[in-house]
Amino acid sequence: MAVNPDWTVEFEDWAEPFLGALGNKKRRLWAPFYLKGLLLPGERKSIEPMAARVAPGHKEELHHFIAVAEWDQAALEAVLVEKANRLVGGEDALLVVDDTALPKKGDLSVGVAHQYCGELGKQANCQALVSLSLARGEVPICVALRLYMPQEWIDDRVRRKRSGVPTEIAFRTKPQIALAEIDRLVAQGARFGDVSADAGYGASAEFRHGLSERGLLWTVGINATQRVYGTDVKVAMPPRPPRGGRPRKTPVASQAPIQARHLLADRRWKKITWRNGTKGPLSAHFAAVRVRVAERGRPSRPLPGDEEVWLIGEKRDSGETKYHLSNRPAKTPLCTLAPLVKARWVCEQPHQQMKEELGLGHYEGRSWQGLHHHALMTMIAFAFLQHLRLGGKKNGASNQARRPSPRSPRSAGA
Repeated sequence: MAVNPDWTVEFEDWAEPFLGALGNKKRRLWAPFYLKGLLLPGERKSIEPMAARVAPGHKEELHHFIAVAEWDQAALEAVLVEKANRLVGGEDALLVVDDTALPKKGDLSVGVAHQYCGELGKQANCQALVSLSLARGEVPICVALRLYMPQEWIDDRVRRKRSGVPTEIAFRTKPQIALAEIDRLVAQGARFGDVSADAGYGASAEFRHGLSERGLLWTVGINATQRVYGTDVKVAMPPRPPRGGRPRKTPVASQAPIQARHLLADRRWKKITWRNGTKGPLSAHFAAVRVRVAERGRPSRPLPGDEEVWLIGEKRDSGETKYHLSNRPAKTPLCTLAPLVKARWVCEQPHQQMKEELGLGHYEGRSWQGLHHHALMTMIAFAFLQHLRLGGKKNGASNQARRPSPRSPRSAGA
């Protein structure tokens, strides 16, 4: 297959730090073949059809590279973070936490279970990957993909052994996985100003507290039924009951909590345009108020948390209303909060393109190692597309996106 020489030379230069991190001579040899197999056109990006396109007669070598060879994955991930920082990192960058699902027909692939599948919009057999993307403006780069392991897999020693799940892997919720990945990214030098996540993560008090404890600014989705208090709420032990009554052992709040949707219902909503889209200005109506979230104590009688945060409502033109929390400072204007609420949608682009163009969900192996190796190669390939999108080496890969979507090798002359 004829490939534009300029593209291949630029790819070789760009990929060299990753090859250096691989170390081993054979891994350095086969990694570029695997990456080109992901980048070049083709309906399936599983090993056999990729080998037929980029390395005929060497299917076993590609399989060994991705599924059997022991890499120092952390070393390649560190290079990916460094590349992402140069392209989109900075104080005005955003770290988007989300997850993406890979539908599967059988039940033998590592971590597959009957769970919610966003791609299908329903409960289905799938693998769920926790995803973190570094983004600046309209340019995202996925820098972390970690498999969520349902409890049924954690408890099944036979399936764990068969799939090569490391012995140290214990059950962790998706928010717990995300916090661990944030720690890794920060340790590897990732630079960003805010963290954004949908209600699947924002509804977790542990996740929100974890971000605050790390000194991070965050804006996250919540459910409309999330209960909150006003900032003037007081918490104290109730007065001693009349003689003969049983004393209360737990403190109580001075006011009753109210659901987010009810608290904002009578507020003043303001129309705000957060950016221009391909079909014109993008706008919605927003309202915000400072609150303390009902998140401590018993679920039946939750007490307010210690932190004051913004409760933000968003009324879309479709009639749908969404709710969010943010620990941005009290003086933050609504015109600043609104774009933060909308910014996390940028992560939909890498998920879609890694699946449709780069074959994220095409891997047919069943092992823990093979899946994570394939996912990492997919992230590296996508980062290279973003490098091209930003002008590539000849234009210094500036931080300003020039196109609404990344160039693929097909459009680069493949």
